[in-house]
Amino acid sequence: MAKYVMAVDQGTTSTRAIIFDQGGNIITSAQKEHEQIYPKAGWVEHDPMEIWNTTREVLRAAIDKAGVKESDISALGVTNQRETTVVWNKKTGKPIYNAIVWQDTRTDKICNELAKEGGQDRFREKTGLPLATYFSGPKVKWILDNVEGARSAADRGEALFGTMDTWVIWNLTGGVDGGAHVTDVTNASRTLLMDLKTLKWDDEILKIMGIPKQMLPAIKPSSDPGIWGYTLRKIPVCGALGDQQGAVVGQTCFSVGEAKNTYGTGSFVLLNTGEEIVQSKSGLVTTVNYKMGEKPAVYALEGSIAITGALVQWLRDNLDFFDFSHHIEDYAKKVEDNGGIYIVPAFSGLFAPYWRSDARGVIVGLTRYINKGHICRAALESTAFQTKEVVDAMKKDSGVELKSLKADGGMVVNETIMQFQADILGVPVIRPVVAETTALGSAYAAGLAVGYWDNMEDLRKNWQIDKTWEPKMDGKERDKLYKGWLKAVERTFAWIDE
Repeated sequence: MAKYVMAVDQGTTSTRAIIFDQGGNIITSAQKEHEQIYPKAGWVEHDPMEIWNTTREVLRAAIDKAGVKESDISALGVTNQRETTVVWNKKTGKPIYNAIVWQDTRTDKICNELAKEGGQDRFREKTGLPLATYFSGPKVKWILDNVEGARSAADRGEALFGTMDTWVIWNLTGGVDGGAHVTDVTNASRTLLMDLKTLKWDDEILKIMGIPKQMLPAIKPSSDPGIWGYTLRKIPVCGALGDQQGAVVGQTCFSVGEAKNTYGTGSFVLLNTGEEIVQSKSGLVTTVNYKMGEKPAVYALEGSIAITGALVQWLRDNLDFFDFSHHIEDYAKKVEDNGGIYIVPAFSGLFAPYWRSDARGVIVGLTRYINKGHICRAALESTAFQTKEVVDAMKKDSGVELKSLKADGGMVVNETIMQFQADILGVPVIRPVVAETTALGSAYAAGLAVGYWDNMEDLRKNWQIDKTWEPKMDGKERDKLYKGWLKAVERTFAWIDE
């Protein structure tokens, strides 16, 4: 048995390669950022070739840094920013257009047109998703309709579509020389093109959107004993999970009612609903949580928040508030509270539970009293408020009372926001020892596929608590602050005229 498993974590702002041992501990990692491209207001793109080159670099760097042989690594799993969409030529291996990122809002008109018949929930019963710019299907349609030569290439069978897992795996396993064109059920469930019950592409929706089925990857389990291919270093590739589902597996939220929140560029709360598909009536989405081998798929309710960590980056990069993101906490600690201001970061509209593409960001409650510290604190608090909205919606849909929240992602090192999150939710917030749960989940999926771990109970034994934040805030103060937040959110609506 090989000693380690490996994961590629292809995220919104960077790509990482991480090597784990059997205890789920990090042996080593390598990371590199990639460019964020903003051609127009509301448009967000990535260069797929840059991401592929970066992926190769971090893979080599992690293996070299660890001083291990390829034969020491039993399997490789991929996790990824989910809805980001790539269309490329399978003969040349070159993208037909830049990757359209999940935050991008250019498909607003397409979604509105599709919603004229059946409304925003036209495809929800089948897909679990509302018609929104967030998801991949309308992005594919936009490329086919707007990029010269794209539709003819698709009709000839030369154009391939994939989310970032598919793009990375295709290249890892050979690219133009027989690369595997696959995706897993979790990523497929984010396209608006897959039927949640059958776990297959839906012919009716494909016809409505004008997307040729031959473009689409084969849908596979998240952990697949039928190995998809091998890297040039001969490592088996056999596991994939969308980043938020990867965190579910990494956090071992395997029981009905267990929930986690990943605090990254955006934040994403997932509640395990087991083998039951729970359709949301409160603005959440229904998604596949994971599927391990031949076992039935497990589903989740998800609250998707577009902008959390990205708000910190905006203060750093656009307003030059500080040089490094972690400095935001230093400024936030200089004030006792938010000074009466709220920041609602609807840069790309609002996701769950509102799904308002006409919303835009606001700062409300400004007075001469407000200083840099108040703005930094309000920015951090916005993440906690948005999370509470999602948790409240989950309770309405599922009837499950949240007992605690497992937290992971880059922002969990921020003590100020973790304490405020516990205060505003009124439940403990728990950080695990290994906070890189997104990558760990995909490593678990790949490792299970090749027998590196025997079963999911082995994974539970690996999970350990690093720190717990208990709520300290008075209930009246919590209600007052939250009421102010909801008032601020209303001010974002209908800013964009349709």
